[in-house]
Amino acid sequence: MDDQNKNLILATVLSFVVILLWYTVFAPPPPVPVVPAATETAGVTDTAAPAAPVLATTAPAAGVAATAAAATELAAAARITIDTPRLKGSISLLGGRIDDLSLVGYHETIEKGSPDVRLLAQVGGIELNAAKPYYAVYGWSPAGGLDATAVPNARTLWTAPANATLAPGTPVTLAWDNGAGLTFTRQISVDENYLFTITQSVTNATAAAVRLAPYGIVARHGIPDTRPVYVLHEGAVRMSDGKLQELDYKDITKLDAVQAEGPADVVVVAENGWTGFTDKYWMTTLAPMPGQAFTSVVKYVPGADIYQTEARMPVLEVAPGASASATSMLFAGAKEWETIRAYETEAKIDRFIDSIDWGWFYFLTKPMFWLLHWLHGAIGNMGWAIIALTIVIKLLVFPLARKSYISMAKMKELQPEMEKLKERTGDDKAKMQQEMMALYKREKVNPASGCLPIVLQIPIFFSLYKVIYVTIELRHAPWFGWIRDLSAPDPSSILNLFGLLPFNTPEQGSIFFILSLGVLPILLGISMWFQQKLNPAPADPTQKMIFAWMPWVFMFMLGSFASGLVVYWIANNTITFIQQYTIMSMHHKRPDLFGNILDGFRKKPGTPPKT
Repeated sequence: MDDQNKNLILATVLSFVVILLWYTVFAPPPPVPVVPAATETAGVTDTAAPAAPVLATTAPAAGVAATAAAATELAAAARITIDTPRLKGSISLLGGRIDDLSLVGYHETIEKGSPDVRLLAQVGGIELNAAKPYYAVYGWSPAGGLDATAVPNARTLWTAPANATLAPGTPVTLAWDNGAGLTFTRQISVDENYLFTITQSVTNATAAAVRLAPYGIVARHGIPDTRPVYVLHEGAVRMSDGKLQELDYKDITKLDAVQAEGPADVVVVAENGWTGFTDKYWMTTLAPMPGQAFTSVVKYVPGADIYQTEARMPVLEVAPGASASATSMLFAGAKEWETIRAYETEAKIDRFIDSIDWGWFYFLTKPMFWLLHWLHGAIGNMGWAIIALTIVIKLLVFPLARKSYISMAKMKELQPEMEKLKERTGDDKAKMQQEMMALYKREKVNPASGCLPIVLQIPIFFSLYKVIYVTIELRHAPWFGWIRDLSAPDPSSILNLFGLLPFNTPEQGSIFFILSLGVLPILLGISMWFQQKLNPAPADPTQKMIFAWMPWVFMFMLGSFASGLVVYWIANNTITFIQQYTIMSMHHKRPDLFGNILDGFRKKPGTPPKT
């Protein structure tokens, strides 16, 4: 391999390192929020959705949901039990809010007896371990001169049948009579997974027509207690007529003020859309029925530190003696690929699968996850599925890799000619370059082809990293032995001899965790080192030093990554080693593996012996 080819490979690998560090440390530019003009968002026309009542004002002590009085009222109000195969919790009759929800089957940790993951939490709930309030609430906004007290809001006390329990196939109906001729009902049903269906109805027994508009709100008090990672979006996410928009929490606080809204982003959706909040593995999303026009709102209440997403329906006019209703859906659960895809196809929630953060390389990430999901179903173990995926990927890029390895073998054959060129051209670099290009063309050798597999590895690596980091199917997924969670780093540590010594090792997140190398990161470094030894060390001392340190630098860099990603990298290195050794041997250029290894331990020429 000539110096030019070595420089290309070195530049590519260093570029990979730079991209990896940048992708890990620095945030990508956030999507630019689309904020229509104030005349379009704030002006309430005869058919436009009026603003939903805010759950808190700019004064922290004045907000309904943030006051001690609200917490006391919520604690005293009766509740309806939620009991499904995937969800446990309750609905408060105060406001009819869904504010107590845990995910059955998903635990906080992998330890035995770990509690279920809590998704939604009520205001002031002591039994909820001081979880930050996070809930969904529905109501009606008055229009056409109707008084605000005539419609239900977040403090309305609803009635329900005694001992009612919300379960699949067993909906519950809440009722409220305003005492002035309007009767409101709210029917709530839930399926066997994570989808609620809410139908809000009103009957007008007055002598005059009334105008009002239904709405749904998902409110979150404060930012969730999670470690921010720049490769992952957490915050508001919504689809508006086919346009996906993601807003981080810090972006929401910086939204322009909209008349009568405060910091807000208001988008009128003509046909299909949804809006809500997404975490790494969980999501709460409002989804009006397919074809339903609505106003999608993301807003922030500064003084109370409340983040809200809203789905406001158009104004309904209800004639005397008539009734009107509006139906919408609420997803509250785990971002399971198969479940979300089913809601997209069966419930017709437009592009709902894009609620999963697929990242920049979504065109690779989506099919890669589909294949991993299929392999997992066929094999039954996610660790072996990752190795099988690696084999499939290597087979797909094998033609390119084969061409690269053949080119490398031919480059070795050209080494004598290259040496003659150097002697003949001397210090004339331009002439040497010209004759080298002529030699490559004559022998049909592409010096850059050896770098193509490495270049191709970069998007594949990031795509698989995204899949392993984001998708819930790898959360707490075991492999074998001590690897009980492929979404977490290898828990073993060289600092306590992999568990033989009774010493505690640095916890993940500590600056010393990088020194706590497990078995998998060490195998990663060894596999990279063996792969390097297929070729002689570069003649240039600087390149030789960089190449010598690279496996061990990667060992420490990737040591704190998810175990599933390290498993992929080890498998990839092993398969690459076998492919390259076999192909080069078939072209009578069998790598001198042991000679190259011994050469790395030999003293440099001219080095004085140690005394």
